Formats: sequence, structure tokens, C-alpha cells
Amino acid sequence: MALKTPDSGGVVDDKEIIEALERRLGRLHARQRLGIENDHETQIFGHGLNFFHIENWYSVHSLIRNSLWLAGLYSRGLRNAERIVIRHNHVISPVLPTAFDGFAILHLSDLHVDMNQGAMQRLGELVAGLDYDLCVLTGDYRGKTFGSFDETLGGIARVCERLRGVIYAVLGNHDTIRMVPGLEALGIRLLLNECDVIVRGDDRIYLAGIDDAHFFRVDNIEKAASPIPVDGFSILLSHTPEVYRQAAHAGFNLLLSGHTHGGQICLPGSIPITLDSVLPRRLGSGAWRYGSMMGYTSAGAGSSIVPVRLNCPPEITVHHLRHTQKGPL
Repeated sequence: MALKTPDSGGVVDDKEIIEALERRLGRLHARQRLGIENDHETQIFGHGLNFFHIENWYSVHSLIRNSLWLAGLYSRGLRNAERIVIRHNHVISPVLPTAFDGFAILHLSDLHVDMNQGAMQRLGELVAGLDYDLCVLTGDYRGKTFGSFDETLGGIARVCERLRGVIYAVLGNHDTIRMVPGLEALGIRLLLNECDVIVRGDDRIYLAGIDDAHFFRVDNIEKAASPIPVDGFSILLSHTPEVYRQAAHAGFNLLLSGHTHGGQICLPGSIPITLDSVLPRRLGSGAWRYGSMMGYTSAGAGSSIVPVRLNCPPEITVHHLRHTQKGPL
């Protein structure tokens, strides 16, 4: 696998990527993630909770596409996939530092940039006109789950051209760890079981992110949360919301995630046929709460398996942080 770096136009071979990953993540994390990827790259049937991997069964993709075509739904689904909506979510917390009252976070998820160029073009148009303080990406940048990622990096580069300010991100189950040097060369700060401090005046909040917990299962919430003080307002980025229990008991105030696509192909009333996740359906899309932790699961801006959407529009979300002097909600 060769990687073309966005700044130099040169080609970096796989050995150099692995060496860069070991320097960036440590030998254990890099080798663990790479080993799991090599074991399962094109696997259809696996083990445990993710026994069946429909993303890798490309004959089923054709079956779904043909079934929608025969039902007269395929063309409408294609059009729907390009009709990205902007959603606004208000996060109200008495422990949010007052300097961050009104702080806005742009949340993009599940872009799958090489699946639908029309949707990505519309995404660029929408984000260019938004007002926000920080941008976060919650994984799944690639359409396939294996193979070349040069096209993916090119697509992400075009999206980044329309974004401004600091961009934080985590990886999803479609993403190879080999993408990390290329993504960070674009100015994206990957949080891989790590935490950063966001400072505004004399106040600060904590933004943590974990590696994929759905398929690769190399997430480490304990490591990501270790720098956060007990009374600090903290946000966790995770590709999947399936870690909601662990995140809540680790003391996070807000969990931002994606992965589910909100079902992508839903029954009337936005009822998902499947969320490809082990979690309560109420956590499958939109805003939710578990205990004292707030959460939001993005339906995603892109599409997976087939580039169609039915009864489940793609979205980008702006989270507005609000401070309140009232007691716990």
C-alpha cells in the first residue's frame, strides 16, 4: 500500500507508514490495530458480536441495489442521499464553564467520501456557510472496509478545504490505521485513546477520543479519560455509541458518535430496519441521555453499502453548548 502525502505529492511506502504509526501511537497500539486489520480485512463471517460483516459481502450489495431498483425506490434513494440536512442540538449543562457558553461544535460523521460525490459536494456547500468554533469527525471516511485509501484521502482533503479552524477526529470500522499519517498531514488531529484540552479565556473543557470500538475493539476509555480532572467538563468522541455505558461511568458529560447511519434505509416514520449496533434503539440517532451523560448519535452525511437513503436523511450537526445555573437536569 502506498500513500501519497498531500503536501509533497510524494509516495510513502507501507514500511514508512508503520514506522510513523509506531512513533505516533506506540508500538503496541500500532501493531495491535494493524494485526487485527490484516486478520479480518475482507472477512464476511467472523467471531463474537460482529459475526456477520455485510460491508464485505459485495454480492449482497448488488442484491440490495437490484431490489431497490425493482421496487422503484433506487433513484429516489440516490436523490435523498444528496439532500443533507443541518441539525442543531443544544447541550445544556450546569458544569459547563461559563466561558464556553455558546461554544459551537460542528459534527460530521460517516462521510464515506468515495461513495457519493454529489453528497460530498453538497456537504462542502453547507459547511462553508456555518458558524462554529470547533469541528469534530466521528469516523468512517472510506466507502469500503479494505483496499486503497488514496481516493479517500483526496475526498477528505476536499472537505477540509471548506472547513475552518481546528479539526479533531477518530477512526471508524471502515478506516485503516494506515490513514492516520495522511489525515494528520491534512491538519486533522486524530484522537486515538487520547485527550486534548480546549482553552477559552481562563476556562477549559476536555475533548477525548477513542479508536474504533465496534469492530477492531482497540478502544481504551480509561487511557483517554486519565488526564481529565474529576470536575472537568468532558466530551468523548467515539465512532460508535455502543460504548455509552463505559463512557457514562467514566464521567463523561457528552458522547458524540455516529456509525448507525440512523438506519439509512428505514421504514416510514424513520423506523430503522437495522442499526448494525448493540444498543437500545433510542440511542440509534439524534439526542439522548444515559444517566447523567448526554449523547448524540449522528445519522451521518454519507452512505454505506449502497449510496441511497430512504426515510432517513443524511445530516450534519451543530452542537451548541449552553451553561445553566440550575441544578442537574
